[in-house]
Amino acid sequence: MIPYGRQDITEADLDAVAAVLRSDFLTQGPRVPAFEDAVAGHVGAAHGVAMNSATSALHVACLALGLGPGDRLWTQPISFVASANCALYCGASVDFVDIEPDTFAMSVDALAAKLERAEAAGTLPKVVVPVAMGGLPPDLAGIRRLADRYGFKVVHDASHAIGARWDGAFVGAPGQADITVFSFHPVKIVTTAEGGMAVTQDAALARRMAMLRSHGITRDPAAMTEASHGPWYYQQVALGLNYRMTEMQAALGVSQMMRLDDYVAARMARADAYDAALAGLPLALPGRRAGASSSWHLYVVRLDDPSRHRAVFEGLQADGIGVNLHYIPIHTQPYYAAMGFAPDAFPASMDYYARAISIPLFAQMTDDQQEAVTRALRRQLA
Repeated sequence: MIPYGRQDITEADLDAVAAVLRSDFLTQGPRVPAFEDAVAGHVGAAHGVAMNSATSALHVACLALGLGPGDRLWTQPISFVASANCALYCGASVDFVDIEPDTFAMSVDALAAKLERAEAAGTLPKVVVPVAMGGLPPDLAGIRRLADRYGFKVVHDASHAIGARWDGAFVGAPGQADITVFSFHPVKIVTTAEGGMAVTQDAALARRMAMLRSHGITRDPAAMTEASHGPWYYQQVALGLNYRMTEMQAALGVSQMMRLDDYVAARMARADAYDAALAGLPLALPGRRAGASSSWHLYVVRLDDPSRHRAVFEGLQADGIGVNLHYIPIHTQPYYAAMGFAPDAFPASMDYYARAISIPLFAQMTDDQQEAVTRALRRQLA
């Protein structure tokens, strides 16, 4: 079976993790700050806060921005459920904005129309979470203009998109979002096994996220409510969580980051090869965006004929092609449907779901593997 994604672990990665296991620190040592510096430095962010998952990073980002009961968070239906769940963890409510049909990103036109209605009704969101689906950034400039007009904060769920670019800068650079979140799950561009990171330009936000990921505890005298009792002293000043990343994970991440540009270049080459090989078949290829480049975490095709969706998906699996579907629209999940979201409320997302198939794409994919995928697709669509 050719998997839809696969991590690449080298001897250098193994050596980096083994060195930590032989060291004095397995957690809360020097490798986590080194990984934070490696990611933030690469993308051009001022601060990075590493956590045990991107889900944790989304949650802490929302907490740091003050999201809570009575507030609203908007995201898009086509994403993993974590993009919406982070609001519920904070006691806030969730709503959705439909996607652009070709890029699978939050539609700025749909967002603008929904914001206009919400302003009139007094129901504006406090936080909006656009998603870089498959690694392609959404229209960050358009979303920023709306954020400045309506006063909401932007948490860019870039779990798929480390190494992607927007307007010449890496995703996570200044001016794009208040907080950008990356994932380092094994099928992502670089991996720490499990892990995530929030990057920001705002030092106060970074300090608050760092505190919240570790029980809400601080040893910083400036953040305490009274003078220190001694060198042992700490205070819990907020209700935080245990979302810390381990030293082993961070060491793996530092090693992997050294190959990030190579991984993205390899994925781009495979995506270009798919574009050429699949042209003319009865399906739509992933959209591109002017001024942006994807990191190509996913390559999602959409069948022209949705009635063949399941048959083609199962036929590809039978041919040894590890296809997947990213994602089932969040608002149709039973937990969210019980909140009253109607399946047809977001038609572009539902049309996507009826047609989409994620086909294999990973940095170490061979020519023979890619040809096997394209050959199987041609056979299933014949």
